[in-house]
Amino acid sequence: MTEYKPILNVEEISPVLKKISLFAGISDSKLSKLVNYLKKVEYKDSEIIFDQGSPPTQIYIIKKGRVKLVEYVNYTPYQLFELGEGNCIGEASIVGIQTHEVTAVAKGDTEFIVLPKKIFLEIFETDKELFCLMILNIAKEVSKRLAKTDNLLLQYIDKSKHPG
Repeated sequence: MTEYKPILNVEEISPVLKKISLFAGISDSKLSKLVNYLKKVEYKDSEIIFDQGSPPTQIYIIKKGRVKLVEYVNYTPYQLFELGEGNCIGEASIVGIQTHEVTAVAKGDTEFIVLPKKIFLEIFETDKELFCLMILNIAKEVSKRLAKTDNLLLQYIDKSKHPG
């Protein structure tokens, strides 16, 4: 993993953030303030972003590239999802106050915008409206992923009942 790089150009990054579900409904003025706390980080192909069972430290917003989410069950890896630009990872663990449920692996060179956990939790203290909007957006995203996971599990169950 390369070092953090501050995001200095608000005009460049704001349009990117507006397309990301985590920031839906957030005013330009609040988004401009939030940009000051965001950092840029890059991972190379196949680099592990975080491990299943590790504590969450930040919310990762995929700016460029793709990420595989892999769950290990009895040391056997199962790829659950592959996410691309505009998606977030790590947000459910921070909100749920739990360790990461999956391992995240970069697929190709990947660039992230990250929001440190400490800053996310400080937003609760300093801007309740912004915090509530972000929590609502995270809940919507987690709900969508849960529905996808349910469908994936139903497919596995169906295949096990009707192999071939």
